[in-house]
Amino acid sequence: MFKHAIKFILLSLLSFSATATDLKVGDTAPNFKLQSTDGHFYQLSDYLGKQTLVLAWYPMANTHGCTLECRSLVQKGHLIREYNAVYMMASVDDLEDNKDFAEKQKADFPMLSDPSKKTAKAYDVLNFVRVASRVTFYIGKEGKILKIDEDINAETAAEDIAANLKQLGIEKSN
Repeated sequence: MFKHAIKFILLSLLSFSATATDLKVGDTAPNFKLQSTDGHFYQLSDYLGKQTLVLAWYPMANTHGCTLECRSLVQKGHLIREYNAVYMMASVDDLEDNKDFAEKQKADFPMLSDPSKKTAKAYDVLNFVRVASRVTFYIGKEGKILKIDEDINAETAAEDIAANLKQLGIEKSN
């Protein structure tokens, strides 16, 4: 009960922490190597020259907004998979919390854990409550940031990502 109250308070404070990232469209995205709930390590450099990477940062596993966003990606991820793109969610939660979250939501995509907060700092999404702000980065095959979306509707995340991929001119998958 107490843990859930703390999460609620932290997430309530997030609404006051809307700070924009210092990264800009056209910048080279910071490389990362993070462990996923599937046990594998993922890094940006694995996708260079191959696919666009959509990296969706979220504040905290098993909370309302994050659950809505994850469900959207699970239920409508096929819209994103129509493009030559891979998508991942990332948070500063520890791997066990993210594994529990991924299992509950039946996540069929990588959910990355950054408990050291090093990658969150590099992407400038770590807010004053020490969790990641909800920001989605679209990173092109060349490693350059194509779009930074800080206006996320958790319920329509998959549809919005697919629409952004289309708007960015990302090619369709074969």
